[in-house]
Amino acid sequence: MYIDGDYQILGRMANEVAQMLLAGEPVVIINAEKVIITGNKENIFKRFKHRTDLADRANPRKGPFFPKTSARLVRRSIRGMLPWGKASGREAYKRLKVFEGVPDEFNGKEFVKIKNADGAKLGTHKILTVAELSKYLKGE
Repeated sequence: MYIDGDYQILGRMANEVAQMLLAGEPVVIINAEKVIITGNKENIFKRFKHRTDLADRANPRKGPFFPKTSARLVRRSIRGMLPWGKASGREAYKRLKVFEGVPDEFNGKEFVKIKNADGAKLGTHKILTVAELSKYLKGE
């Protein structure tokens, strides 16, 4: 299945994609930088910054490591919806591909939007794109 992430709500999209992956279907997501997160920007920034700053006090180069690029943030969110402790969850995760923008190999393909995750019905809610979050986490 080919999914366009443009203006899709991250959590709802991740849930649907995880179900598809567990059913054995390979999934490709494009425009990962245009996926949105709803809520207060300061709280979202604070929550994700805390995750990226975690380190071992004795050796800060040891993990845990949290992604900072748009595609990897979306991929990691989907991983959180999978049963990672089981082999079926890890196998499902291998069937997922996430890209920023549209790669040349997928130009002629038809992409769908997940109806349940459409951000157009939100109205005036507070919205943050994954690209903005990624830019903040990188310190740009």
